[in-house]
Amino acid sequence: MNGPEILLEVDPELRLFVAHERRRGRSTVTTDGSSTLGHVVESLGIPLTEAGQLLVDGRPVAVSHIPAAGERVEVRAVQRPQQVPGAPLRFLLDVHLGTLARRLRLLGVDAAYESEDIGDAALATRSADERRVLLSRDRGLLHRREIWAGAYVYSDRPEDQLRDVLERFAPQLAPWTRCTACNGPLEAADKESVSDHLEHGTRRSYDVFAQCTECDRVYWRGAHHSHLDAIVTKALHDFAPVTVESAEENDHGGAPSSRS
Repeated sequence: MNGPEILLEVDPELRLFVAHERRRGRSTVTTDGSSTLGHVVESLGIPLTEAGQLLVDGRPVAVSHIPAAGERVEVRAVQRPQQVPGAPLRFLLDVHLGTLARRLRLLGVDAAYESEDIGDAALATRSADERRVLLSRDRGLLHRREIWAGAYVYSDRPEDQLRDVLERFAPQLAPWTRCTACNGPLEAADKESVSDHLEHGTRRSYDVFAQCTECDRVYWRGAHHSHLDAIVTKALHDFAPVTVESAEENDHGGAPSSRS
């Protein structure tokens, strides 16, 4: 490519997206003289979902800016917490993020999840149709123009993934109010009304239940409750300390049941 040369530097957080020779600091990039700065950034491997402020010679510019020869460009990471205007904050997760989806739901966050690979185009279209932030570790998927909003999940460890999403988007937390299986809302249920869903030992041992209003799945304080409670307690302590008391009032407190 023969065209204007610019000097470009990316935020340390974004350097995993670019070639190794561009990770040490400022480097020269040859442009074609007509492509936008957004296109240049993407061509280097950085999804625009991860690019925050773009600076040219120290001043902010839009992604539509056409770089000129000699300009010094800085690509900063998204500022946290990230504001997502235009719709209630809710998420769509790809097929590889099932554990993260269940943990977000455990905390009451609206997190749709595709348990089967429906393809990048369908995921991007659903993100746009439902105005959901698409979460993925697939960099190529996040380059698709159709998505309404998106974010790269930087870790492959569920604990770190959850912290990353909560830190980046600061969603409102309402633990024990959403079905971890289907994402539907939970409501308190008396034992008699859910009796047909319970094994004999569960009916004998437990008295407090919740039921999903969409898939009818029943929840109670089962064997896995202490593990789930630890996830909830840590999330509230780190990201929503003022809501701990109100969350406890809504605590239907259970691990997922096995439907009978």
